[in-house]
Amino acid sequence: MSCKVLIADDHGVVRKGLRLLLEQYPELEVIGEAANGREAVTMAATLSPQIVVMDVAMPILNGIEAAEQILKVNSKTGVIILTMHADESYLLRALNVGVKGYLLKESAEEDLLLAIRAVANGKPFFSRAINESLLEDYMRVLKQQGLSDTFHLLTAREKEVLQLLAEGKTNKEVAVLLDVSPYTVESHRTNLMQKLNVHNTAEIVLYAVRKRLVS
Repeated sequence: MSCKVLIADDHGVVRKGLRLLLEQYPELEVIGEAANGREAVTMAATLSPQIVVMDVAMPILNGIEAAEQILKVNSKTGVIILTMHADESYLLRALNVGVKGYLLKESAEEDLLLAIRAVANGKPFFSRAINESLLEDYMRVLKQQGLSDTFHLLTAREKEVLQLLAEGKTNKEVAVLLDVSPYTVESHRTNLMQKLNVHNTAEIVLYAVRKRLVS
């Protein structure tokens, strides 16, 4: 069974290149191309792709806003942002709306198939260059503020919970995997968020990306 992919980018040359790249793989089927964010939302609703590969900077409706609308209609759609911006603010906004993959265009040839496979299976995926850039920025900010990384303060179980949450698991799913109660998972989640000074699931994922706990 093939994985249906929708491509959304305002540059025709980029769309053509992505189609040619993806059509090398028999497991993938490119079912449409959108030239702007509004068109991507409409086509996603009509064609029901499993994966949407989306640029950020598009006319009429930007990629992150388009992703939010697509995911409101079908939360199971896997959205992968493909962009030139290795910027924490873009990534955090994308994570907040439910995006699962974030790649730099320069690494598309190397990473896109891996990202599609991961996201199609419900797992997050980020370009290695994203991880490295975020980690460098994070360490620089800590140094400027005279702070230290608090990862070492987490217990072994809190580290397990952190990774599973960052991989997209719900509290209930984490509870099953670790053979504990959902209440216990929620307690670990609250503790690790306090220790790491993160405030929501998107920031948990962002922290895990920095620490290279997720791909």
